[in-house]
Amino acid sequence: MKLRTQYAKAWLLILVSFLLGMATGVSATHISRPVLVEPGTHYQVGEKVVVDGWVDYNAQPTADVLLYFMVTAKDGAVLDEQSYVSDKQGHFHFEFDTRNQAPGLYTITITSHCLETHRSICSFNSETMIFELVSPQE
Repeated sequence: MKLRTQYAKAWLLILVSFLLGMATGVSATHISRPVLVEPGTHYQVGEKVVVDGWVDYNAQPTADVLLYFMVTAKDGAVLDEQSYVSDKQGHFHFEFDTRNQAPGLYTITITSHCLETHRSICSFNSETMIFELVSPQE
């Protein structure tokens, strides 16, 4: 009987050690990311820059993912910031009006802020697109 109790205590100790060992270092992440669909890279001043894409999560388009769009000039100045959620099919659409912009290089960064329920474990993956604005005469 005493031997059986010692075996039970030993197995319990092993089980608790195993479970604690599994819990150590466990961290979940939500790794959705924006995917651009055939982005344009050259536009004339006055044209709208259009960015279309979808949100990839486990190789599937994912709806209701919050996306943050930021347009910056070559000097780093932020020209536009918008947030949208992906539609029911997991797609997104963003437009930037260039009427008041000078010719030059610009960057659009799209960052996934994940589903609201996953925000605390979001990895905030982003995609960057560089485009050039040229004068209408060029």
